[in-house]
Order: sequence, then structure tokens, then C-alpha cells
Amino acid sequence: MTSAAPQSAPRPLRAGVIGLGWAGQQHVAAYAADPAVELVAISAMEEHLLAQFGDEHDVPGRYQDWKQMIAEAELDVVSIATPTFLHEPMAIHALEAGVNVLTEKPMAQTGEAAARMVAAAQKAGKVLDVSFNHRQRGDVTALKDVVDSGVLGKLYYAKTGWIRRQGIPGLGTWFTKAESSGGGAMMDIGIHMLDMALHLMGEPAVTAASASTHAEFGPLGRGGSGFGISQVEDGAPFEVEDLATAFLRLEGGGTLLLESSWAQWIPHDLCYVTLYGADGGATIEWGGDPADPRKITVWTEVAGFPAELTPAAGEDGRHAAAVAGFLQKVASGEPGAHDGSLALRRARVIDACYASAKAGAEVSL
Repeated sequence: MTSAAPQSAPRPLRAGVIGLGWAGQQHVAAYAADPAVELVAISAMEEHLLAQFGDEHDVPGRYQDWKQMIAEAELDVVSIATPTFLHEPMAIHALEAGVNVLTEKPMAQTGEAAARMVAAAQKAGKVLDVSFNHRQRGDVTALKDVVDSGVLGKLYYAKTGWIRRQGIPGLGTWFTKAESSGGGAMMDIGIHMLDMALHLMGEPAVTAASASTHAEFGPLGRGGSGFGISQVEDGAPFEVEDLATAFLRLEGGGTLLLESSWAQWIPHDLCYVTLYGADGGATIEWGGDPADPRKITVWTEVAGFPAELTPAAGEDGRHAAAVAGFLQKVASGEPGAHDGSLALRRARVIDACYASAKAGAEVSL
């Protein structure tokens, strides 16, 4: 009886990255550090970035034309880290070429554009994922464990927000133009907090939104951070909001308050998620105290006595964990379960918020 021949190890996945801004650089580093991946191509308009990160990670394929990269590099997976208005055409092109796609948030400028991306993934039978890197934070993971343990009981109310003292990302660039960004503070950073809150609450469906938007800093040229500046255009109008608030009704009767701002007269930047349950409450918060950059607290009752718990938060995963999660989905062999539908639901909520703000009335989803 002859023994079976040893199975050879699967070949590394061939990966590429489009866009070499800060987020794209995180994707490049994540792929380069993964032994199961071969980073074979990068694409960007900036020749100096292609040279810098191509040399740093020994990437053979360096393209200014992203379509040429898709056509020539024989990719299995690609990350898209470009301005929002490019996510849809790039993702659909890659999916139609048989490449699994991970795109940066927000998924697209509108829910309709996001829906076209999901349809393309379903037709191609490929994975479409969106990098919500902040849900990979150690404190978010710890709070999710608390929720899943049942300590808080039924969750019926939550508040979440990301508010900045001064942080409009690139006055006069694509960030502040409605056509290229799809929206302002809510689209850029509010969607992170929406994702975290719904994730922590167990993915309740949002049934209605009542929202308001304001633009008090940007139109005056105030509140800029310098972050995200690439091609500043003098005199470009500020077409999006620098502050947005929303009241969201959830399936089952729960409610969620969401606020996001790029610039606001507040003492300091702050991010938070606070959950209220029938048996306990909990909050995570960061940005307020430089000496204590993260706080996670749980309030409940033990043996009839009020109790305050402080669960330990693990290390942050951030973009590396988002990329790892995407690669696991690709390896699962179940693309139909990972077609971008969850991110599409987020996009539909943001659409409803903007529609409500424009109409001055509640909008049903």
C-alpha cells in the first residue's frame, strides 16, 4: 500500500492596492506582513509614492493606471483606498475581472452606487468587503464581549459620536465637494460610529431617520486640519456639512442618537459609544484625556448592589485586522455570504439621514 503524496501548501494570494494615501499605506503594510499573501502590485498617480512604497516592500508591479494593473497583475485580491467617488467604478471593474475587493469606507457616495457594487459582487461570485477599521479597536472588541455575555440585558437605547474641535480634512479638496465625497462629517467619520454602534447592538435594522446638518466653519475657511490635502483648489466652494446629528429608530423599538462634526467649539476631540440596556449600561470613550486615551466602563448590579466594572481592552487591530478579516472571507470559499450587503445597509442609513436633513422631516427606510 502506497502512502498518499503530501499536499503542497496553497500558493500565496496575489494582492494589489490602489491609492497610496494614509489608508492605502496601511493596506500595503498589512499585505506585505502576511506570509500567505504576495504583494505584487500597487497603483497611484504619484510617482514618488510608487517608488517609496514599492522599494520599501519590494513590490514588482507599479502602475499609475489602475486599469492596467487590474489587467496585467493577475490579482486575487485588491484594496481600494481612493477618494469616495472612485470606489464604485474601481470595485465593479475589479470584480468583473474576477478579483476580490476590499474598499475603504465609506462604501460609495450613495446607497444606489453601493447597491451596484453589491450586485457586481454577486454576479461575479467574489467577495466585496469594506474596511471599517475602528470596529477593530480593542475597546470595541471588549465591549462586544460584554454585550454578548448578556450583562446589559436587552439594549433599547444608544448614543454615539465623533466630534472634533478642528479637523476638516482638506478644505477645497474632494473631501468638501458633494459630487466627489457624497457628504461631509457624517459620511467621513460619522459612518464609523454608526457602524460601531450597530455592530455592538447586534445589527438591528434602522427603520427611520430624523437628521439635521450644519455648515458653519467650512464656508468661512475655518476648521481645517491639513489632513487629507492633496490638490487644493483655490476658491472651491464648501458643499458639505461640517456637523450632522441624527435620531434613528431601530427595529424592535430601540433608538440610536448619532452626532459627527469636523469642527465645533468644544474643549477637545471626542469619540464615544454609550449603550443602555435593561440590566446595565456601558460606554467606551477616547480622545478626551491624553493621559487616558481609552475608557471602557460598565454599570450594572451585582447581588442587589450597584456595581461599576472596568473590562480590560486588548490591543487595537485597526487596518491590519480589517485586511486580515477580508482575507479570511476570501479563504472561506463563501463569497455569497460576504457581498458587501452589511456596508450597503450603512450607506442606506446615511442616505436617509441626508434626505431627512434636506426635507426637514423624518424619513423611513
